[in-house]
Amino acid sequence: MSPEKTGPAAVIVLAAGAGTRMKSRTPKILHEIGGRSLVGHALHAARAIQPQELALVVRHERDLVAAHIASVDPAALIVDQDEVPGTGRAVEAALEALDARHPGGQLSGTVVVTYGDVPLLTGTLLAELVASHEAGRNAVTVLTAVLADPTGYGRILRAADGTVTGIREHKDATDAERDIREINSGIYAFDAAVLRDALAHVTTDNAQGEKYLTDVLGLARAAGGRVAAVVTEDRWQVEGANDRVQLSALGAELNRRTVEAWMRAGVTVVDPGTTWIDATVILDEDVRLLPNIQLHGTTTVARDAVVGPDTTLTDVQVGEGATVLRTHGSGATIGARASVGPFTYLRPGTVLGETGKIGAFYETKNVTIGRGSKLSHLGYAGDAEIGEDTNIGCGNITANYDGEKKHRTVIGSGVRTGSNTVFVAPVRVGDGAYSGAGAVIRRDVPAGALVLSLAKQENAEGWVQENRPGSVSAALAQSAAAAQSAGAVKTDAPGAAPTSSTTPAPTEEG
Repeated sequence: MSPEKTGPAAVIVLAAGAGTRMKSRTPKILHEIGGRSLVGHALHAARAIQPQELALVVRHERDLVAAHIASVDPAALIVDQDEVPGTGRAVEAALEALDARHPGGQLSGTVVVTYGDVPLLTGTLLAELVASHEAGRNAVTVLTAVLADPTGYGRILRAADGTVTGIREHKDATDAERDIREINSGIYAFDAAVLRDALAHVTTDNAQGEKYLTDVLGLARAAGGRVAAVVTEDRWQVEGANDRVQLSALGAELNRRTVEAWMRAGVTVVDPGTTWIDATVILDEDVRLLPNIQLHGTTTVARDAVVGPDTTLTDVQVGEGATVLRTHGSGATIGARASVGPFTYLRPGTVLGETGKIGAFYETKNVTIGRGSKLSHLGYAGDAEIGEDTNIGCGNITANYDGEKKHRTVIGSGVRTGSNTVFVAPVRVGDGAYSGAGAVIRRDVPAGALVLSLAKQENAEGWVQENRPGSVSAALAQSAAAAQSAGAVKTDAPGAAPTSSTTPAPTEEG
C-alpha cells in the first residue's frame, strides 16, 4: 500500500442518476457551486480520507460524465450501472469491478458509499464515519441526521435499545414511520464481506421495483452483524441538490462557510454578503477583500493585497501588497505592489511586473509588462512585451492583428510615449525612445530616438456652411463669423489701438 492510500479499502461514489428535476441538458452532478462540479466536491471529500480504491458508478450521459471525472481525478475507476435499477445494484456493480482489480479476487476491509450530489460533505465527517465503524467492528455504519422536515428521505428504524434495525424509504413507510425525523443520508461504511453477501440476497420486491441498498442493513443485522449510526448535527453535509433551488441554497451555504473560514484564517472581508470565493482559491493573511468581488478558479492573493470593490478574478495571481480595483481579469499575474484599475480588463497571458500599473479603461492580453512600467489609461496592449520603467501614454494601442495573423510588439525599458501612439505590429521600440502625440509607428525605432508622425494641417474655411446648411453647426459657425467681422470693424475704427496679425495673444494650456 502506498503511503498516501492509508484509509478505507474503497470509496464508492454513486453518480448514475438522471437528475430530471434540474431541467437541464447538463447532467445534475456536473452543475457547479464554489468552483467545482457537484461530483468534483464528492471526489474531493472521498480523496481526503485516502482510500486505497475510488470508484464512481455512472449511467446517465455516461460519456460526458466519465470524461469530466477523468479530468478531475484520472485515477478514479469508472463503473457502468446496468439495466437493474436501484442503489443496491449500483454498489454491487462497483464492488464487482473493484473485486476484479484486487489481487486476491475480493476486496476486504471498509467500503464507504457516498453520492455525487452531496457537495458540502467533508472528508472530516467521512473520516469520523470510518473511525466509528472500525472502532465498533460494525457490519454497517450509517450516517444520519435529524431534520425538521424529513419528507422524501428514508427513515432510521431503531430498536428499544437504540440500535439501528433498518431503514424505510419514504414511499414505503407507514404513517407512523413517516413521523420519524432521523433520516438516512445515503452515506455508509460497510464491511466489504458483509456488503457482498447481503447484496446477493437483496431483491426488487418493493414499491419502486428497485434493488435498495438500504435492505443491506436488515440482512446484515439478521446475520448477526452490528448495525450502528453516526449522527451529524450539520444537516448541510448530507443535503443533496435535486433542483436549481437546492443547488442555489447549497452554493450560498458553501460560500458562507468558505468566506467565514478565510476570515478566521486572517483575511479581512468587508462585506461577506457580497463576497464569493471558490473552494479552490488561496488567500494569505492580511489580504483585504472589499465589497462585490468574486474570486474563482486557481486565483491566489498574497499578503497585504487589496482586491475590490466590484472585481471578478478567475485564475489570477495577485502579488503581495498589490491593489486591484474594479477589474475583470482571467489568467493573469499581478506583481507585488502593482496596481490595477479602475475599469480594467485583464485577459489571459497578462503579466504585470512589480510596482507596475495598468490603469483606467485599459485592456491587456498576452502581454508582459516589466517592473515599474505604467499603462495608465485608455488603451490596449496585446501580444506585446514592455520593458521596465516605461510609461505608455494615454490612448496608446498595439495594432496586433492584420486580419489573419497576430503579430508582436516589443517596447524597451525607459520608453516614453505620447498620447494616441499606435504601434503597428510587428515592430520594436528601443530602450529610452520617445514618441510624439499621435505617432503611428510602423518601423523599428532605435534606442534613444524620438519618433514623430507629422502632416501639414489644412483648414478648409467655410466648409460647414457650404456642406451642412441649416445645421446647428452651420448656424453657430455663421454667428461666430459675423461676430468676428463686427469685432474687426470696431477694432479698425479711428483712434483704435493698432493690432498685429502675426503676433498671437497669449494663451494657457491645462
